[in-house]
Amino acid sequence: MSIQVGDRLPEVNLQRIREGVETVDTNALFDGRKVVLFAVPGAFTPTCSEKHLPGFVAHFDDFRGKGIEVACMAVNDPFVMQAWGQTQHVPDGLMMLADGNGDFTRALGLELDASAYGMGTRAKRFALYAEDGVVKQLHVEAPGEYRVSSAEHMLSLV
Repeated sequence: MSIQVGDRLPEVNLQRIREGVETVDTNALFDGRKVVLFAVPGAFTPTCSEKHLPGFVAHFDDFRGKGIEVACMAVNDPFVMQAWGQTQHVPDGLMMLADGNGDFTRALGLELDASAYGMGTRAKRFALYAEDGVVKQLHVEAPGEYRVSSAEHMLSLV
């Protein structure tokens, strides 16, 4: 069963690169903050690179103006997430989070079996808004869709 509005985000370790690879638990990322977390099936994939991440880059300041932090997550390693962020000109402060083994994705119940495409288990395309670690909004895309998890849609709701 997937996470629902009103649920607390599960405590799981993710990785990111700052001065090196850093392990950070989800409580440290979400507690005491307002955060929009969006997940993509894979860094460098077409819709993710052409629409999803660029939308959040373009609207990053709009979210920050509302006191909301932004995080991007994929079932990729932190080096891939860092490289993807660099190619997409991700601004400082937009967190590029790696869920390398898919632990957080599975804990959320939002995994996608992409084995038919040689990609193994990935995250479904989704966006959620959390306050102090509690999910206030959750928008999961239907397979092949890109609408409800967009930056524009999320910005219109927060």
